[in-house]
Amino acid sequence: MAITNGSGDDALLSKPSYALPSPLAPPHPTANHNSSSSSQPFPSLTRQSASYSPLTDFTLPKGEARHYQQQYADMYFARLAQLKPSVEALAAEAWSEFEIASETARKVDRALDVRQGELCWVIGTIYMEMPLKPNILDDIGKEHWIAAPPPRVKFLTPGGVGGDQTMLEDESGRLRLVGGALESMLLVTGAIVAVLGTENADGDFEVLDLRVPDLPRQPVRWEREDGRAAASKQKVEKREEGGKVAIVSGLGISGDAGDTLTLDLLLEYLLGESAGSEDQSSISTISRLIVAGNSLAHASPVPPRDEVGTNGQKKAPHAKKYGYDSSAYNAAPTDRLDLFLSSLLPSLPVTLLPGADDPTSISLPQQPIHQAMFPHSRTYQSPPKSSPAEPGSFDSGTNPYAFDLHGWRFLGTGGQPVDDIYKYVAGEERLEMMEAMLRWRLVAPTAPDTLWCYPFPDGDAFVLRECPHVFFVGNQPKFESTVVEGPLGQQCRVVAVPSFRDTGEVVILDFETLEPELVRIEIFEE
Repeated sequence: MAITNGSGDDALLSKPSYALPSPLAPPHPTANHNSSSSSQPFPSLTRQSASYSPLTDFTLPKGEARHYQQQYADMYFARLAQLKPSVEALAAEAWSEFEIASETARKVDRALDVRQGELCWVIGTIYMEMPLKPNILDDIGKEHWIAAPPPRVKFLTPGGVGGDQTMLEDESGRLRLVGGALESMLLVTGAIVAVLGTENADGDFEVLDLRVPDLPRQPVRWEREDGRAAASKQKVEKREEGGKVAIVSGLGISGDAGDTLTLDLLLEYLLGESAGSEDQSSISTISRLIVAGNSLAHASPVPPRDEVGTNGQKKAPHAKKYGYDSSAYNAAPTDRLDLFLSSLLPSLPVTLLPGADDPTSISLPQQPIHQAMFPHSRTYQSPPKSSPAEPGSFDSGTNPYAFDLHGWRFLGTGGQPVDDIYKYVAGEERLEMMEAMLRWRLVAPTAPDTLWCYPFPDGDAFVLRECPHVFFVGNQPKFESTVVEGPLGQQCRVVAVPSFRDTGEVVILDFETLEPELVRIEIFEE
């Protein structure tokens, strides 16, 4: 067993070999009490703290206030209305003096006002027409017990032929976009863009250039806390420098015996029980753990006894059963997750984001996992009627989730939006997709087309109003990180967090430099 940090150094890991020293620890029976070493007290470490303030940007209304009577089309119109001023300002600045053959480009208010042969630019919503995208006929086929096709890795038609089209639509209608300029641009359904070009003889819009909203305003560090202090006329105390945050995703707890060892190693590492004194000093600076989705493995219901034959195979299905079935419920995964968190919480605060496999709503934004799932850990949660500005040590949040941590604005998801964008594009670079999401100012651009979401009636909550300092996405194939820069000097650290169950990797982020470090926990088999 070994723990490997980002620099490639290895350290043997075994719980009995080292325990946290304590000034009150009794001397070892074989130790020489007269030696000078035994008279020295053991060092005592204190975990560094960090200010934490969650936001409620993705919290849905409760009870009767949450309804699904509104149409999903309203989300696209609201998204266009929210982002159109930003795109229009950038496009006007870039194309105000653009000329071809002494003809100056002019703005067109509606897509259907474009005239053939005229150089113009127009703003609208991208819609990708792809025959391989999911459709309602697949759901009907499943309902009638027709064998449905397996889930597709990509929506793109193999070979680049087969009817894939890029459309631009607004309240008036649609334009089909063509041209070589589109091949170098990352586009998915839901992105708000401005396109420059002209309509050709076939009625298609030949694109010469394209603009997106780009990164929004970025708050300065400590802006929110300084603003609250100024409003209450409180003096701002001197803030402690340094500190780190750990980000992990894809714990994939299934309740099997195979989960125990790797989770125990992760637990011992975060508690400082599996390292030397130097490593313990570094671990003590980790002030919070962020679990970014898929804490539980994908559910596999246990078939009832009357459905299992003598050969151990499942019998032919009977009539569909409704209601609660105790034989199909396995409490081991949630119990194991609860014990894992409750072991950490006395020493390390935890922020938990749900994922695609976790027991909460399937549509975005996923709401927090209910506290009933955590009989031991919920003791560390804030009371239900407390202010969001006063969170407990255990914060079960939404997906996506935004919060302020040690003055920085964090934004994270469990990975579903990036995984869905991946199906639209030909490339494999996840960091490019994450950067595109920031420049589109959309946390979930493909919702509600191919990603389930709540039909917001008063505007699209997935529109970014402020640029985060850190944007992390969980459950990605591998660890990657970069810095995305905006036109106004914005800098956002983008982090793709790999699945811990598949890679054993944990990302450690420094609060002062926002530089990531990768820690890998491995088990060597003889």
